[in-house]
Amino acid sequence: MVDPRTPVVVGVGQFTERIDDPDYRGMSAVELATEAVRAALADTGVDPTAVAAAIEVFAGLRQFEICTPQPPPLGASDNYVRSVAQRVGANPARAVLEPIGGNGPQKLMTEFAGEIADGTIEVALILGSENGSTLKTFAKRSAGDKPDFTERIGGQLEDRGFGYEQYMNEYTVKHGLTGAPVQYGLLDNARRAKLGCSVDDYRRQMAELFAPFSKVAAKNPFSASPVERSVDELMTVTAENRMICDPYPRLMVARDQVNQGAAAVVMAVAAAQRLGVPEDKWVYLRGHADLVEQELLVRADLGTSVSAELAVTEALRVAGIGLDQVSSFDLYSCFPFPVFTVCDTHGLATDDPRGLTLTGGLPFFGGPGNTYSLHGIAETVCEMRGRPGQFGLVGANGGVMTKYSVGVYSTEPADWVADRSAALQAQIAALPEVAVTRDVDATGVIETYSVRYDWPVTTGIIIGRLDDGSRFMATSTDADLVALMAGGDPLGQRVSVTAGDGTNQARLA
Repeated sequence: MVDPRTPVVVGVGQFTERIDDPDYRGMSAVELATEAVRAALADTGVDPTAVAAAIEVFAGLRQFEICTPQPPPLGASDNYVRSVAQRVGANPARAVLEPIGGNGPQKLMTEFAGEIADGTIEVALILGSENGSTLKTFAKRSAGDKPDFTERIGGQLEDRGFGYEQYMNEYTVKHGLTGAPVQYGLLDNARRAKLGCSVDDYRRQMAELFAPFSKVAAKNPFSASPVERSVDELMTVTAENRMICDPYPRLMVARDQVNQGAAAVVMAVAAAQRLGVPEDKWVYLRGHADLVEQELLVRADLGTSVSAELAVTEALRVAGIGLDQVSSFDLYSCFPFPVFTVCDTHGLATDDPRGLTLTGGLPFFGGPGNTYSLHGIAETVCEMRGRPGQFGLVGANGGVMTKYSVGVYSTEPADWVADRSAALQAQIAALPEVAVTRDVDATGVIETYSVRYDWPVTTGIIIGRLDDGSRFMATSTDADLVALMAGGDPLGQRVSVTAGDGTNQARLA
């Protein structure tokens, strides 16, 4: 027996609309989420209407289309969360909209499971969706040939804001850190520097990591791109597999132009019993942790993630198990680095026979914005139901390895155990920081780099070190330096840097 307030996940749902489907509709974010929520309610095994009526909190994940102050191109609901709630016959006392960040699904799961455990609420639902495919489909059509998804719903909404300030600042934006590929390119190349790998060897390692992910995605009915890819196919640059930002060809980049939705229902054991939810539906959140990394430029080691390392360790401690007792993983995989760093810090082989994904990963299953790990949670819950007593681990990452949330799931009953994330966060805050020199007129060496092939002019993006040990950023369109960055190996190369108009420009020294 467990405390009746112990939280259990009792229903999960997913939905995917592919552009090559014969009945492709080009759905809105609300419509996609609604399909997933309906599936989650039905998955509880009891009357969906009764479950919907019992939900006190609807917690939603912010879509890309409402991640900036700009109006959504096809219109949107003024209260995404309540638009979905109304469609499924729910009227929650509280609606929440989370800031941007791929850690959001697991963070919300831990947050509201904790509120259930302390008796604040009994039933919550987490939902998310992304309609990137719809936005792309209608982007170039005339105004009269586009849908209008505008809804005026009103009502209470706890909007937690955009949250960009945790991921970027004026200095990094001016130096090209706009978009995820270039930022993760810096991290993967920093890791390559630590390992002493050549460019070609590292690209093969990335492809060897991701090829098994594509094999999983090829068998997943919810995948946006259910195609198995070989190592050679992933690593070979072609017209189809063009370079996006060094070191990534297109097939190693999260696929964000997808139409996908996911949802999960979590409730107290007492509520599950009262509603008649069968016990074979119950999955416990046995371990959990949520941590935030230092800002990018002050991290002592750009080739690892302290927050991911500590969050995984803490979630396992809370669950009372070791890594060897985990039977399944779904590690956030927008790019290779987030998977590599968890493997590096925990001695987990990249070809571990347990596999590192249940969905198929963001480049292949799909990367629906901030919602991806809700699909990972849904897959893990289903997996654990089929493996009674075993444990599944979900690693959810947000920003530039900025925020990392971990959940450990199992059908094995246990009372809720609080984590020590606050104490661990203080430990991260106390870590040494690298000094940053913003305006540079000197020579320095390249610590890590990326190349933006997605800009009109191919541009090198550099994080470097000055002789005094401080760190700086620079961009470069210098032909010789860009040629080295694109076709050679510039790590450790000395460059001459000149400041002007708030940015530093680099050329070969």
